[in-house]
Amino acid sequence: MSKPLTLRKPSRKRYRPGIPRKSVVLTVMVALVAAYALMPLVWLIINSTKTQSDYITTFGFSFGDSFALFDNIKQTIQYRDGIFVRWFLNTLLYVIAGAGGATLLSVLGGYGLAKFNFPGRKTVIATVLGAIAVPSTALTVPLFLMFSKMGFVDTPLAVIIPCLITPFGFYLMWIFSQEAVPTELLEAARVDGSSELTTFFKISLPLLSPGIVTVALFAIVATWNNYFLPLIMLTSEKWKPLTTGLNDIKLQTYSPAGGAEPLQNVILTGSLLTIIPLCIAFLFLQRYWQSGLSAGSVKE
Repeated sequence: MSKPLTLRKPSRKRYRPGIPRKSVVLTVMVALVAAYALMPLVWLIINSTKTQSDYITTFGFSFGDSFALFDNIKQTIQYRDGIFVRWFLNTLLYVIAGAGGATLLSVLGGYGLAKFNFPGRKTVIATVLGAIAVPSTALTVPLFLMFSKMGFVDTPLAVIIPCLITPFGFYLMWIFSQEAVPTELLEAARVDGSSELTTFFKISLPLLSPGIVTVALFAIVATWNNYFLPLIMLTSEKWKPLTTGLNDIKLQTYSPAGGAEPLQNVILTGSLLTIIPLCIAFLFLQRYWQSGLSAGSVKE
């Protein structure tokens, strides 16, 4: 005789589309990665509140006997007649001119490559893709030899000009322009008699805003954190950015010759002040950055 059929009770745990599953393992892994990423920042914030003596005598992740953050900020700003402020203004100059120019060139080049056909277009695409694979540090020494003959060494142009070219930003705007700006919309504008400049500024540019913000953020971070290029190009202290300037203070503090003044509190406070503008930029532009990164990932 055949066995009677029995109906199984439906499982209470069913996958419902749109509702993410809960996973303890993934939660623990994400927590560990977050702790690993935030640990240096927490250490920096805690030690920026210590005096020089507390920095030496206390544990790294514990606060000192006194809260000296504001005194450290004042000491950092007044160090060597305000050289830290000069380095900060130099960094702003390099970011505004270098990263701003790189964003502008990436937008114009990526849009033109995506929406116009011209002779040599495939060659340009291949060149851009090949340039992405070349590390920027490999070009620093040839740039130094070239700029030394042109008289650009130890001037702001030695830092600004190389920052204007970002192959990854060019490539990102090319991909984003293909998806964000419909070709039919451009054709309709041309039929109505709109010029190419008017079409770009009034129609295409608003549609490209998420991609522009994304490229700008990448360019700002790369220029703000640039270390090797200014280290090679700049010798005068008055044109150095924050990265190489703080490194000079560190070298003076840990001088092997001895007799150097310990300035760990100045170095740590200066490092904290250096990352604050980047954190503010990411917080205010985060939603544009996320939407820009996801553009083109799903095709309709």
